Amino acid sequence: MSDNAISVAGAVARNANNIGLPEKLVQDGLLDETAMADAQRGAKEARQNLVTYLVNKNIVDAREIAITAAAMFGVPLLDLDAIQVDLDTVKLVSEKLLHKHRVMPLMKRGRRLFVAISDPTNLHGIDEIRFSTSMNVEPVVVEEDKLQKVLGKAMEQVDTSMPAMAEDDFDLENLEVTGGEEEVEAGAGRDDVEDAPIVRFVNKVMLDAIKKGASDIHFEPYEKTYRVRQRVDGVLKEVAVPPVQLAMKISARIKVMARLDIAERRIPQDGRIKMRLSKNRSIDFRVSTCPTLFGEKTVMRILDPSSAQLGIDALGYEPFQKELYLKNLKRPQGMILVTGPTGSGKTVSLYTGLNILNVEDTNISTAEDPAEIILPGVNQVNVNAKVGLTFASALRAFLRQDPDVVMVGEIRDLETAEIAIKAAQTGHLVLSTLHTNDAPQTLTRLIDMGVKPYAIATSVSLIIAQRLARRLCSHCKVTLDIPNEALLKEGFRPEDVAAGIKLHGPKGCGNCTDGYKGRVGIYQVMPVTETIGRIIMEGGNAISINDQAKKEQVWDLRTAGLNKVKDGLTSLEEVNSVTIE
Repeated sequence: MSDNAISVAGAVARNANNIGLPEKLVQDGLLDETAMADAQRGAKEARQNLVTYLVNKNIVDAREIAITAAAMFGVPLLDLDAIQVDLDTVKLVSEKLLHKHRVMPLMKRGRRLFVAISDPTNLHGIDEIRFSTSMNVEPVVVEEDKLQKVLGKAMEQVDTSMPAMAEDDFDLENLEVTGGEEEVEAGAGRDDVEDAPIVRFVNKVMLDAIKKGASDIHFEPYEKTYRVRQRVDGVLKEVAVPPVQLAMKISARIKVMARLDIAERRIPQDGRIKMRLSKNRSIDFRVSTCPTLFGEKTVMRILDPSSAQLGIDALGYEPFQKELYLKNLKRPQGMILVTGPTGSGKTVSLYTGLNILNVEDTNISTAEDPAEIILPGVNQVNVNAKVGLTFASALRAFLRQDPDVVMVGEIRDLETAEIAIKAAQTGHLVLSTLHTNDAPQTLTRLIDMGVKPYAIATSVSLIIAQRLARRLCSHCKVTLDIPNEALLKEGFRPEDVAAGIKLHGPKGCGNCTDGYKGRVGIYQVMPVTETIGRIIMEGGNAISINDQAKKEQVWDLRTAGLNKVKDGLTSLEEVNSVTIE
């Protein structure tokens, strides 16, 4: 809560045991006790706050009330006639909240929002606006009659300036979210999970993350602060700093939505949330909680099923790379491995392949930890080591169920690798992932696990190493002037440098984040040819495999990244950060 809001709260608390605004108005002679009692009953029957009722009924002058309230609670007094209302600031608060609490956003200064209010005791309204905007609210007392006039005029102007409601604008209170309050157990009061501002705040953070294309949301409690961050295009950005006192309420709300045990705060928990945005679109959130020194940290992984429906053309493969991937997907047997660090887009590449294979006459089974995106028509299994359901045991079960295509989330050990290779050798197409730096190292990693070289050479058909680089914003990217010597040193081909290639860099505008918007894939697609297979069986290392791949015109990640830079899709700085020379 802001300093001024705290001072208002403190003043209200002090005066609650001493004298309230109604008593103060009577004490100052603005009306007698009988008239005040009648006004309080009338305001309750009319469902209005007392200040609005007193002014509308001409019982007390609006300016007298404003002066009394400002002096009593130590809040600044402002004449609305002396300022120009900023419509952009007004739009920061929903029309519903503006009318509900009779407030007017005046100006924004950093993370502070100055709000005109005629009744400084309306702390509930201040809290709701703070949650809906994720900003610190600074109340300013104004006259009720002027507030009504300015608020009505501002809303008319907003209505004419706002575009029509888009499909992705939603009611924060009435979103359809799986998980239910019937799951609430002892350990958190109903107020913890049904507090309207908390519900709206969590919904707003989730919706904002979807609109920005974020991949993760982090809710992080510390000793004296609480922050919310979103990972957009691979970079974490702080988006809100709620009061640390609300950490447990926010955590409880998320756990209820994910059907987790809200009474258990000592051990990590995992769950899922499905948010239905419209009849045809829903978003899944994978929720993970972890106890920290100052409370539970909660991370939401945003799983948009539409990302698996993009099609291979949207992933950023070069034409010859895409042709290799599609060719190997059509093979009746063999193994396709996708490799790269966490967050490099391996899952989307695999799901895109599965979507291509997902037809009526094909039986597809997947073992995942956990399944990130639900694919209708695909038999998906979540591994669970606690009950003995591992990748290896799931694979054994699949092979007894007449599969055509098998996908293993990750090859982590020799047992899983051997069963997957055996499946690839016996008439099944197997897709899986490994955590290695590039394609040649994937083959030697399997050997290091204990897989026989001849088994690798005869089963693995294609390896895709990949990274994700931030895509330059098409609206604001700028052309850079880089000397030819520097371009050659970075690895650009002499013929491209001689032709006068132009590199682009980020600038930043209202359509992007720091000059970038979205991400583009960088790929090394290496088929395991007879020659490479022979090198494997002869005990060759990753260097010799890489040398042979270059002879066969296989682009390494660096070459593929520089080509994206040459095409103006990303910056050299980005490629340098995600590729290894």
